[in-house]
Amino acid sequence: MEELKKEIATKSRTMEIMERFDLHTKKVFGQNFLTEPGIVRKIADECILNENSCAIEIGPGIGALTEQLAKRAGKVMAFEIDERLKEVLPYSLVDYDNVEVRFEDFLNVDVKSVVDDIQKEYSDVMVAANLPYYITTPLLFKIFESEADINRIVVMMQKEVADRFAATPNSKDYNALSIITQYLYDVRIVLKVSRNVFEPKPNVDSSVVEFKKKKDIIPVDNQQAFFNLVKACFDQRRKTMLNNYGKYLNDKEKAKSQLAKAGIEESRRAESLTLQDFIKLYEVYANERNS
Repeated sequence: MEELKKEIATKSRTMEIMERFDLHTKKVFGQNFLTEPGIVRKIADECILNENSCAIEIGPGIGALTEQLAKRAGKVMAFEIDERLKEVLPYSLVDYDNVEVRFEDFLNVDVKSVVDDIQKEYSDVMVAANLPYYITTPLLFKIFESEADINRIVVMMQKEVADRFAATPNSKDYNALSIITQYLYDVRIVLKVSRNVFEPKPNVDSSVVEFKKKKDIIPVDNQQAFFNLVKACFDQRRKTMLNNYGKYLNDKEKAKSQLAKAGIEESRRAESLTLQDFIKLYEVYANERNS
């Protein structure tokens, strides 16, 4: 019985659970179980939870992070795609009656509706996850675009993807994803995690990233149109703003004129522009489109 009292994230408890249910990680779900309890506790601490909080967890796996969230939050609502875990999670999380597990693909969930529902009982709703590489960006953009009242997201992801989210102008990782994310959220890398603390060991290191919703977002008349413009400017990274923006407008002369009005030299590349530069350019674009 002593073994069962160990935290799920200990290597011995993880192995015990996997052996009991003859569980093998599936590549298709990008599964790598974290087996370092100190790191799992740190991630849960970064979530800043209390009894008025509900943590939405995406992909609980066998429950290592879920357990730590449940110790700190009023409620944990976990979404899991792997139906093999229907037997496992009631066993591993037997001591926590504040956890609800839904076996659904989070990409198909109406996030705003779920959050609105939770807020009838819990004033603070946040998202926590350990996300596999292939699904990180689609899942985060699902949340970003949902207009749900989620003020904090704390996610562990592949280090290279984390670097893109947090990148600054003139760095190799800075791209459209950086701009769009930083328009909506303050982004901070809070923890670096070695590949050696996972079972099985992945090929890359990870980082834990905090996204905190900005209170002072500069409004644009059409958020999606703004995001489309930003993506177009990064279309061919080595090309100048005049080339990429001219292609987007299908009119190089108009692009030249709009760049000048926004105070952006046409020979610059998108990677050298700040978020404010892109907002200025979009405002010029929107004014001319609407006139």
